[in-house]
Amino acid sequence: MELRDLGAPMPQSQGEKMHLLWNMITEFIQTYKNQIGGKYDARRKVNTGGGPVRQELSGGARIKSGFYKLYVDLDNMKATQEYTD
Repeated sequence: MELRDLGAPMPQSQGEKMHLLWNMITEFIQTYKNQIGGKYDARRKVNTGGGPVRQELSGGARIKSGFYKLYVDLDNMKATQEYTD
């Protein structure tokens, strides 16, 4: 039962091992690109030190969110409202 909980066994043939390795590398690269690009990744979970595991923005998504907040603040400021043509 414990072995079944660990997942599928390691591949036996050379071709299956290469396929597994290729899939792992592809998944790593895609996750890395998503982090930089700020794309949401539903698989990413953050443990907050004993509390419940929750979703959290990270990498590029965090930066992107910060820029959106900054833009909204600047847009609401109306810095040129005192000026006339």
